Amino acid sequence: MSIFARSPADRVIVVGAGVAGLATALRLAPRPVTLITAAPLGAGTATGWAQGGIAAAVAADDAPSLHADDTCAAGAGLTEREVALRVAEAGPGLIDWLVALGTGFDREANGSLALGLEAAHSRRRIVRARGDSTGRTVLDALVCAAQATPSIEILVAGLHGLMRDADGRVRGVVCERDGVAFRLPARAVVLATGGVGALYASTTNPRGALGRGLLAAARAGAALRDLEFVQFHPTAIAAGRDPMPLATEALRGEGARLIDEFGAPVMAGIKGGDLAPRDVVARGIFQALGRGRTVYLDTTGRLGERMPQRFPTVAALCAEARIDPAVQPIPVRPAAHYHMGGILVDEAGRSTVPGLWACGEVSSTGLHGANRLASNSLLEALAFAPRIAESIGDASVLAGADRPAPLPEIRPEDPAVLIATRGILERYVGVVRDEAGLSQAVAQLTDLSERGSDAAATGLMIARAALGRRESRGAHWRSDYPGQLPARHSVVTTAAADALVLQELTDA
Repeated sequence: MSIFARSPADRVIVVGAGVAGLATALRLAPRPVTLITAAPLGAGTATGWAQGGIAAAVAADDAPSLHADDTCAAGAGLTEREVALRVAEAGPGLIDWLVALGTGFDREANGSLALGLEAAHSRRRIVRARGDSTGRTVLDALVCAAQATPSIEILVAGLHGLMRDADGRVRGVVCERDGVAFRLPARAVVLATGGVGALYASTTNPRGALGRGLLAAARAGAALRDLEFVQFHPTAIAAGRDPMPLATEALRGEGARLIDEFGAPVMAGIKGGDLAPRDVVARGIFQALGRGRTVYLDTTGRLGERMPQRFPTVAALCAEARIDPAVQPIPVRPAAHYHMGGILVDEAGRSTVPGLWACGEVSSTGLHGANRLASNSLLEALAFAPRIAESIGDASVLAGADRPAPLPEIRPEDPAVLIATRGILERYVGVVRDEAGLSQAVAQLTDLSERGSDAAATGLMIARAALGRRESRGAHWRSDYPGQLPARHSVVTTAAADALVLQELTDA
């Protein structure tokens, strides 16, 4: 059956074909699903670039409660303990589900899962595949499963916006393919569109990670939470590429050290050292760069010699940059990597707008708080997918509204304006922030947004949230407000189309 022939009363639309979108579509089977992907299936998604792995408490000396403890500690007071525990408890079963789909995780000689260690984890719990190719391996398995599932139809198209009926319920999407825009009514829409990293000049994310799903949800009236918390991966390879290749955190778990050009340890005297939480390491490197130092990830010696086998992805990236990690340290710097903020959702992935769900990086579930624990991202998406599917299945089917009204559409970006937007976010809304810089960002992004840039409009929401949080917490570091206030979330809502109101809510 054609996607255009399906009844809106039956159709569920999932936008995005990374781990979040694919897992949700598979969990919805046999319900009819139209999976919308901006690039051919298996391409253009951050999932395929994920190197580290999936955190899961499967070792004999581990437990979900310990995993939840580490998640809460990294989240700097904003992680919701019950969410962290629920996701951690789901971890082992989700690994089993992926294995049943054909995911080939690395194993020890005795057949047990090979487990790695990453920063801020108290146990070895990082389940990996093909060394540092976990994301690609998991994505390939999910793509094969989706292609073999009759209830899932794939549509390569760009998201232009959502549609909403007179009661305020999301009832479909507006898409574009081959230069033609068209409407797809549906009973439910799941946004799994990823993050915002490509709004920054230095990023490890695909170029399409411009927060389109975030902006579409805002224009539908959905509440957005904690937009100011952007995670900067400390060890992007500084080799002149855009996006920047990533040197996985697992390298430091295996003994790699951060040094400057004189061989001095960059993280000396800082609690946790090279294995401190990501925000701490990113600031340490950023401050060293600010002092005129050059920062390297030192893998020379035995670790570098083993990299083609243990970390083949990083080894290949180094080879492309003409770096031999066995004898040369790898130049690194922080880069925008993951957005902890997103569409505010409940325990079943429901947004504050009826008919709209969100899964993965585009959502704010309460798991990551102010700073995501390494290798919890794929886990979060996998854990919420079945909850979303169950919630949609339980939702009542509404009759009528076959032609809901489209909301303001997301427009193509002018390349020069996008470059300007990326530069503003990089300079003023980066690893370390202050009021003067954030005020500059708000003023400049407001001007670009009023001139028609949706990327600037999304960046403006992030800059406004960062300006409003006058404290330092997790990935949000204010040099002018280094202390902490009582823990609270920031929530953005839309009073009218594109009229944003920032509210400070006391954390319950």
